[in-house]
Amino acid sequence: MNTIEIIYEDADVLVINKPVGILAHADGHSKEETVADWFVARVPEAAGVGEEQTLVGGTVITRPGIVHRLDKDTSGVMILAKTQAAFAYLKRQFHDRQVEKEYRAFVYGNMKEKWGSIDRPIGRSVKDFRLRSSERGARGVLRAAVTDWECIVQNTKYAYLKLSPKTGRTHQLRVHLKAISRPIVGDTLYATEVLLASDNLGFTSLALHAHTLTLTLPRGLRQTFTAPIPEAFIAAEAAIAK
Repeated sequence: MNTIEIIYEDADVLVINKPVGILAHADGHSKEETVADWFVARVPEAAGVGEEQTLVGGTVITRPGIVHRLDKDTSGVMILAKTQAAFAYLKRQFHDRQVEKEYRAFVYGNMKEKWGSIDRPIGRSVKDFRLRSSERGARGVLRAAVTDWECIVQNTKYAYLKLSPKTGRTHQLRVHLKAISRPIVGDTLYATEVLLASDNLGFTSLALHAHTLTLTLPRGLRQTFTAPIPEAFIAAEAAIAK
């Protein structure tokens, strides 16, 4: 695995800028090295930190240091816990919605307003139970989900958005934007083949980046961590603004 950029480190936590194309932790299928693998290689004493997860079928996986996750094709800021005490402290903040997150994304189409909020519960997709949905007919348990958005710049084909999820559901941003017919550029799970066949602003993967993360560290200091905007995003913004 290529070297992962470290944004911040102390005795309790490690904050990184996760690259595109790397799983946060094992999924029971892929044999690729994950962020969790890289983390344990760097901080061996953290091998037992975190919680196990039982997958469908009964496979149990470990997730060393993983407090929250980003999808494989999402880049940006992630915080990892070095101790079980730090893990519990951070996990509580995520659970109690005391963590502030800002993402950047490019979507297909343009927005009618400058800003807004998507307040739609998320369940399972009717067409594919592995996927999520916040559209009519979603199956299973529907979990409350809210995403605030602001349009930075747009043209007739694309919009560049600032996204602030107030909840932390699986695929929340991707699902919410699909629900308002503005799927994220390059989203092979939730965008249509017709949209994916466009120029995609030059993106070859999902155009979603976790830009900032604000929370209170175990030592009591509330801090904001920033993963710089990727060059591909800067180029795409300039292309839209022409």
